[in-house]
Amino acid sequence: MKHLSVLILEDDLETLSVIFKTLHQLEEMAEFYPIVLSTYEQVEKLINQANLQFDLILLDRDCAMGGSFHILNIEKFGIDKVIGISSVPEYNSDIVKRGVKVTIHKEYENLKLFESKLFNELQLFIEHIKAPQVV
Repeated sequence: MKHLSVLILEDDLETLSVIFKTLHQLEEMAEFYPIVLSTYEQVEKLINQANLQFDLILLDRDCAMGGSFHILNIEKFGIDKVIGISSVPEYNSDIVKRGVKVTIHKEYENLKLFESKLFNELQLFIEHIKAPQVV
C-alpha cells in the first residue's frame, strides 16, 4: 500500500470535509497522512522555511486572513505534486502559469461535482505516484 503525506492548504471547513471524505473513499488505494493549514502565515513560516517533503499538495488560493496560499514555494516541493483547488478560475490559471498541471474548479454551489472531480484526480495521482513505502 502506498503511504502519502498530503499538505492541504484550505481554510473553508465545508471544503475540508469534502476533501477528507474523498481521502477516506480512497483508503483502499493509499494510506494518507494529512496536514491542514488554514492561513497563509502558516505556509510562509512553517512550510516554506522547513525541510519538509509532501507527496501531494492540495492548494486553494484565498485565505480568510486576506493573504494567499499561493505564497507556497511550489517549485521547492515539485509542481507535479500540486493540485489547485480554487473557486476562482483565474487563480487556478495563475498556478498553471507557474507550471502546475492539474486544477479542479471548486464550485460552492455544487460541491458534489468538486468531490467527484477530486476523487478522479486523486485516483489517477495515486495510480501514478511512486511514493516511498513505509516498512
